Amino acid sequence: MINTLHIKNIGIIDDVTISLNEGFNVLTGETGAGKTLIIGSLQILSGGRFSKEMIRNGEKNSYVEACLYLPNSEFEDGMVVVSREININGKNICKINGRLVTVSELKTFMSQIIDIHGQNENQSILDISTHIDLIDGYASKEIKNYKEKYKKLYEEYQNIKTELAKNYGDDREKQRKLDLLEYQIKEIEEAKLKEDEEEELENKRKIMMASEKISTNLMEAENQINSNIIDSINSAIKSLAKIEQYNEEYSNLAKRLRDSYYEIQEVGRDLETFSEDTYYDEKEQSEVEVRLDLINSLKRKYGNNISEILRYKEEINKEIFEIKNLETYVISLKKQQTDIEKQMIEISEKMHKIREKYSEELSTKINKELKDLEMKNAKFSVNIEFLQEKFNINGLDKVEFMISTNVGDEAKSLIKIASGGEMSRIMLAIKNVLTDVDKIPVIIFDEIDTGISGIAANSTGEKMKQISKKHQVLCVTHLASIAAKGDYNYFVSKEVKDEKTKTKIKLLSEQEVLEEIARISSGAITDISINHAKELRKMGLKEIA
Repeated sequence: MINTLHIKNIGIIDDVTISLNEGFNVLTGETGAGKTLIIGSLQILSGGRFSKEMIRNGEKNSYVEACLYLPNSEFEDGMVVVSREININGKNICKINGRLVTVSELKTFMSQIIDIHGQNENQSILDISTHIDLIDGYASKEIKNYKEKYKKLYEEYQNIKTELAKNYGDDREKQRKLDLLEYQIKEIEEAKLKEDEEEELENKRKIMMASEKISTNLMEAENQINSNIIDSINSAIKSLAKIEQYNEEYSNLAKRLRDSYYEIQEVGRDLETFSEDTYYDEKEQSEVEVRLDLINSLKRKYGNNISEILRYKEEINKEIFEIKNLETYVISLKKQQTDIEKQMIEISEKMHKIREKYSEELSTKINKELKDLEMKNAKFSVNIEFLQEKFNINGLDKVEFMISTNVGDEAKSLIKIASGGEMSRIMLAIKNVLTDVDKIPVIIFDEIDTGISGIAANSTGEKMKQISKKHQVLCVTHLASIAAKGDYNYFVSKEVKDEKTKTKIKLLSEQEVLEEIARISSGAITDISINHAKELRKMGLKEIA
């Protein structure tokens, strides 16, 4: 549901925030006060078209934001904030919970949240692709398991079709593909790659590049030890040996020097060994560079490292096998496809019978609703066409809602109904019957009562009220009998301030609701009109209870 709606700089709306509620929310008010702009703002927020002429005079942008409560949704706590800002230069900024989205993404998301019905809107139910889902929702208990089984088969069927499409075209194309893959395999195999060799080669190259520097310094260290340090320490040991009997400390010093002498001798021998082992081989370094160049060349073609290159080799080996054994592979796939198609046809036939059964029941209920709405000659029906071997996600059925509005008229598609008033009542009848299976939480009726009165008007209000028990309903109306049924009534007015007109919206108290019903019904608030409003309200609340 919509918790709050914030509208800024659209038409005469300056800056308005509306707190909406569950149930039946009714908007009434002065002509030209901005009721249509409120609905228009919701259309904009739902990804609808926007004209820069809608931006409030003197402003640079318009802004619409709604705080939605969607329990059992993917969003934390079910709270979602959706917004759309449109600048005078045509730039759109759309967000869902702070995340930037495109207008198309916003439209897709909001199509699952808000359904707007009015004299000129294209209601969601006019989208033929939704009709089969509505029928299946109505027949859910019987068709659900079949749909789940069919969906799994359909996904497998699509995977097989995708795999069959990978037949590489004609023989020439297959050979071209095979030649390329075999060249790649040969190039990788001839390289004889090892998992850890790149790191080893890099380390070896570093040492080779620094070999002259390493050799020079090792020899210098060895010379210093052999020519100076060893002789000096040896002389010092001899001197201490002459006096060590006089003091234990002298003896300790002599011992420490002897230990150092032996350790330094060992270091000298190690330096000599390292110096002999360190050499610069130009040929060997060239071989290392060539090997690393080869590895880098293969990395650019087949993977980021040797492991990925080797995995790629396995993948193309498999692909080569499939191409070489394509005929056998295709025969196997086609057999699987045929088996799955038989199962899909069998399930589709069962779903077709279920849909036909529930379509008749649905049509009977909707036609009853239409009679209540003073469309006694209208006849609603469901056309179900079984399409041989044209599988889709729902089976082999194409479902379309049909209507004839006059005796003797041929049933036509809903989208061909010309009268806005008739269309609105037809939509209301369908919505009322399908209220339990229609998953869209917010339904908006914008002046669908235009051109009706009396019994039809009262029935229209009752139907909207019935729908509001399962959905949040927002209704713009000019009829007192409908306003009297509101759970929450809002009055839309306009005022002139600082030589500018702006819209005001107020949630009415019960007394104010009576006064507004009186104003709508008679044009003036008098004792007689108030008493009449009380009767309408009493009847409306009684019906609500």
